[in-house]
Amino acid sequence: MSLQELALAKAWVQRHKATRPLEFHAWDAVLTLWLMGWVGVPSALLAFQPWAILPCVAAFFAPSGYVAWRRRLHRQGRLRCDWLPAFAAAQAP
Repeated sequence: MSLQELALAKAWVQRHKATRPLEFHAWDAVLTLWLMGWVGVPSALLAFQPWAILPCVAAFFAPSGYVAWRRRLHRQGRLRCDWLPAFAAAQAP
């Protein structure tokens, strides 16, 4: 997932915060996990805690995993995802 896609999703969620507060908090939690992963790896290395590196590396992929999960649920008709067109706009040439 590119930074442009992250920025577009975050901007969409910010604009619709009043009408979709759960989506806002879910996306905020995903970005928090992502940031914890980036901060956690150097911290785990400095603290000599090799067991903590694997969960931190997994957190790097939290935004991509969340978007893939939401796309799948949207395609199955189980969950409506209004911010998916923002990603389509980012991937268009």
